[in-house]
Amino acid sequence: MKTNFNFDSDALVLSDLGPGEPAVVESVAAPGPIGRRLLDLGFLPDTPVALLRRAPLGDPSVYAIRGSQLCLRRSEASRIRVRRAGGVAPDREPAS
Repeated sequence: MKTNFNFDSDALVLSDLGPGEPAVVESVAAPGPIGRRLLDLGFLPDTPVALLRRAPLGDPSVYAIRGSQLCLRRSEASRIRVRRAGGVAPDREPAS
């Protein structure tokens, strides 16, 4: 069993977000063309992102980032490291 005693409770991967939960991109851990494509799509450090919805069977998921909605499979989203962010998710208005 592997134990990490330096656990950062705010650090997680994009695929771990819950619906509507805001986060901020920390890094993209994908080599080659996949990593480059994720960066080209806007998954750059310090960029706000949120999970909007998941497909009925849980994969793929739709994310709000930089004014767009992007659909990623869990395998792609698990390569993007994020930290939780307080406040309102991007492209969402506060509920009244």
